Amino acid sequence: MTNAAHTMFAEDLASNALGIELIEAAEGHAVASMKITETMVNGHGIAHGGYVFLLADTTFACACNSHGPVTVASGAEISFVSAGKLGDHLIATATERTRYGRNGIYDVTVHRETPDGPEVVAEFRGRSRTIQKA
Repeated sequence: MTNAAHTMFAEDLASNALGIELIEAAEGHAVASMKITETMVNGHGIAHGGYVFLLADTTFACACNSHGPVTVASGAEISFVSAGKLGDHLIATATERTRYGRNGIYDVTVHRETPDGPEVVAEFRGRSRTIQKA
């Protein structure tokens, strides 16, 4: 099923240029993925945190825009739990925690699959605000 999040994501040139794929977007929920490429690795040989943040932020945007009205971030924070590595296929899952008035709070977990199961790379919390489209 297609919703406003799919429409928004189709127009998101930044996320699409990085190879982010929207796997699903439903009411208050989204899943997206991205592979860590050579150009996303920093001087320490690990995934640059900005790219991990961007994946989480994109997934957050899809979750909060799944309801229909144009919604943007009013703030966000991220905790890096483990380092992403070259070649990692990261998966971000966004879940709505609450919506009140024009505001919302969403949590996003970014993980990679390992032989022992999912390993968390980052935890992100985003705050949203519904706006009038210009």
